[in-house]
This record gives sequence, C-alpha cells and structure tokens, in this order.
Amino acid sequence: MQKLGYVYVMSNVNRKVLYIGVTSDLETRVYEHENSLVDGFTKKYNCHDLVYYEVFDDIGSAIAREKAMKKWNREWKERQIKEINPEMKRLNEQVFRFN
Repeated sequence: MQKLGYVYVMSNVNRKVLYIGVTSDLETRVYEHENSLVDGFTKKYNCHDLVYYEVFDDIGSAIAREKAMKKWNREWKERQIKEINPEMKRLNEQVFRFN
C-alpha cells in the first residue's frame, strides 16, 4: 500500500512569509513546525501556522506539485491558498487527530 503525500504551506502570524513543503505525515510535520522542532526556514521565520494543504494518492505526485508551486510567484500562491482558505486562517487543528 502506497503512502499518501501532502503538499502544505506554512506561514507566520502576519502572513508575510510562505513556506511550501511536502510530507507523507502531515500531522507530525505540522506539529514539528508549530513547535520549532525543525531547524531551517520555518524556524527562522516563525512559520508555525498551516494555511493550506493538498492530499495526493502517492508521495511522487505530491513532490511534483511542490516543485511546481515553488516556481509560482507570490500572487499565484496566495490565490491558490485563498481558494480553500479565503482568510488564510490557521488550519493546524484540522490535521491533528487528537486535540
């Protein structure tokens, strides 16, 4: 059985910074970003809020989508996010199985 893949966007509290990532375990990855457990861009720029995610049947498709989205300009990225999350609200709790 293949694992699902996820493309996700994390942002900081004022939504000035967007980070696009890919994972096979969205709940764990969001938890890691939210709690600054991952060194790098999201920790440096306080990207703790999940504002967008897509689910794919396999990780390969998710990786391809992530690569494509990273090439987009900011306006396109925001338009994509706002299609499912018009106010760019924090979605972290949506992906946690146990709150």
